Amino acid sequence: MTGAVTSLWRHPIKSHGREALERVALTAGQTLPGDRIWAVAHERSAADGSAWVPCVNFSRVSKAPELMAITAKLDETAGTVTLSHPNLLDLTFDPDRDLAAFLIWVAPLMPADRAASARIIRVPGRGMTDSDFPSVTLCNMASHRAVSQRIGQDLSIHRWRGNIWIDGLAPWEEFDWIDREVQIGDAVLRARERTDRCAATTANPETGRRDADTLAALSHWGHQDFSVRAEVIRGGDIALGDSVQVL
Repeated sequence: MTGAVTSLWRHPIKSHGREALERVALTAGQTLPGDRIWAVAHERSAADGSAWVPCVNFSRVSKAPELMAITAKLDETAGTVTLSHPNLLDLTFDPDRDLAAFLIWVAPLMPADRAASARIIRVPGRGMTDSDFPSVTLCNMASHRAVSQRIGQDLSIHRWRGNIWIDGLAPWEEFDWIDREVQIGDAVLRARERTDRCAATTANPETGRRDADTLAALSHWGHQDFSVRAEVIRGGDIALGDSVQVL
């Protein structure tokens, strides 16, 4: 079955905001440009920016649900990110230079019983995705609708923090893509693994409050997975409306 791209998203700082795109140029072996360039290491983290490390080293939505309500805008020319949250004034800053301003801004969103955010790191040449390989997350709108229907409420797609959203597929069809190549626009990706989910998805992207048991809903299908992580094997341009075809 073929589908089409309905939306494209990047997350410049891991777990700290999302940004819509109309088109993007993928590069083989790389994450989606501008996605998870930075990650916020907490005070107990061993992350130093020298290599990829697992998500437990970072401040993230699963532990601090109010982070889910952040939106972001990356200015690639200036090297700055603007963060917005419904309960805070906007912050425009350089994540490589303006740590103090960021820590002051984000402090009200962090639970007192969790390790505090301490520093912002980046690993040259790759985004800080949850996978140990540079991945692009492919999400199926039909699967999202199935979860919404199971819960009985209209859920935002932003709970899943995906990169490329596709419609026109059957629910959970994306799981059949593992180890197969998928052409999206001019790019070709290989789906490598299903994306296991955590408590982050229970938080509402508008309010930052936990209000939907997404994990229990997923368990109805015998798993707690949503979307697939893919590797770009042939670079190319992708735009809204582009066709999606399993090769």
